Amino acid sequence: MLLKAIKASILAGKAILEVYQTNFDVDFKEDKSPLTLADRRADDIIREAMKSTDLPVISEEGEMIDHEIRQHWKQYWLVDPLDGTKEFVNRNGEFTVNIALIENNIPVIGIIYAPTIDLLYFCNRREAFKIEKAEKQLIDCESIDNLIKKSTKLPLQDKHTGFTLVSSRSHQHPETKNFIANLQSQYNEINFISKGSSLKLCMIAEGVADCYPRFGPTSEWDTAAGHAIVNKAGGKLLLAGNPSVELSYNKINLLNPSFIAYRKGF
Repeated sequence: MLLKAIKASILAGKAILEVYQTNFDVDFKEDKSPLTLADRRADDIIREAMKSTDLPVISEEGEMIDHEIRQHWKQYWLVDPLDGTKEFVNRNGEFTVNIALIENNIPVIGIIYAPTIDLLYFCNRREAFKIEKAEKQLIDCESIDNLIKKSTKLPLQDKHTGFTLVSSRSHQHPETKNFIANLQSQYNEINFISKGSSLKLCMIAEGVADCYPRFGPTSEWDTAAGHAIVNKAGGKLLLAGNPSVELSYNKINLLNPSFIAYRKGF
C-alpha cells in the first residue's frame, strides 16, 4: 500500500504542476481558504489510485464523513491533495501532496511529495526516508524495498550547533511570538526559517530544524503525513498545552489543537 500511495502522490503532483503552469482561477471556500483546479484534480487522482486498497478516504477536498461512521474505522487514508494552496497561488513552489495511513487513530505511514523540486519524503512503519528526483527513481520500481535502497534515511543529522526554529510562511500567530520570546531566554542565538506547507515538518524529520511551533489553526490532513514521518525519524508532535501528549486523529472535530514538533534528540 505504501508504494501505491507514493505513486499516487507523484501522479497528483504532475497534475498540480500542469495547472501551476497556467493562468489558473482561484475560488474560495466558506472558511475563505483558497481552492484551485489543481486541488480538485489531485484529489480525484489520489482517490482513484487508492480505490484498490479498499480503505476509506478522508480528504480536505472531499465530503466530510460523520464521526458516528468513521469512529469505527480501524484504518483509513487521510489526504491533503494540495497542502499549501496559498503558496501555490503565490507561486513560490512551497506546496506538497500529503497522504497518510491512519491506524487506530495514529498516523503509521506518511508520504509528502513536493512537485516543484521532485522531492519525496516517506515512512514505513519503522523508518523515514527522503529521495530526490523521485519521479525518475520510481520508474520501473516494483517494490518498496527497492525504492528504500535508493533513498536516504532520516534524520540526516542528530546534532547541530545553535538553535533553529521553522515557522509558517503564510500563517503567523501572536502565541508564536510568546513561544519565541521564551526560547530566547534559553538560547543565545536562534535561527529562523520560514517554509510553506508540510515542508516544515520535513525539516524537523531531517533534523535540520529543532522545532516547529504551530498555534494557528490546522486540520488533521495538514499534519498526518508529516507527523508519521517525524515520528519514524525519531521526533515528536506534542500538544502545546500538554507536552506529554501527542497529537491524535479521527476526532469529532478534525481541527487540530496547537502543537509543537521537535526533532530527534531534542
